[in-house]
Amino acid sequence: LIFLRHHIDDGLKYGYLTVENPLELWQNLNDRFEHLKVVVLPKALNDWSQLRFQNFKTVSEYNSKLFKIVSQLKMCGEVITKDMLLEKTYRIFHASNMLLQQQYRLHGFKKYRELIGSLLIAEQNNELLLQNHENRPTGSAPLPEVNATSSDFRGRGRERGRGRGSGRNQNFLGPRNNNSMKWQNPDTKQRQK
Repeated sequence: LIFLRHHIDDGLKYGYLTVENPLELWQNLNDRFEHLKVVVLPKALNDWSQLRFQNFKTVSEYNSKLFKIVSQLKMCGEVITKDMLLEKTYRIFHASNMLLQQQYRLHGFKKYRELIGSLLIAEQNNELLLQNHENRPTGSAPLPEVNATSSDFRGRGRERGRGRGSGRNQNFLGPRNNNSMKWQNPDTKQRQK
């Protein structure tokens, strides 16, 4: 009785506050809400028949909606089996994904949670592939390696004259002359002239 009163809606709580017997309270609530099955069942059956995979952005959204409909149907006394869940999900694949639907059927899932788990993994992998493609589309030039140097990069400091790029550490990336592999100190060059 305490449990029922604790979880009952506040609007109903005061109406049934004087009922002492839990069985009597349960029967009163059942009498009051029995007609909801008649109201909920047609909508739940319609939602079940109209449910389509392509109407949802993610597998999780589809799964959530499916179980909401299933719980409404069960509340109304309809029996939904695991085979019905599997068949419903197979049948509502988009027409452009018929090959994919056949591959999932051939896998022979026995439990709905195995099928939905496989769909969630496929969705996650697909998202990763799309993100990778957006970061660097197919056919684009590869990114340069971190430690790679080019002659263009080495020459940038010399064009600035006596500014930031000149001075003792100007040649820290290597020689100015690409033919020589030996590091040249600018002070030594001045003495040689």
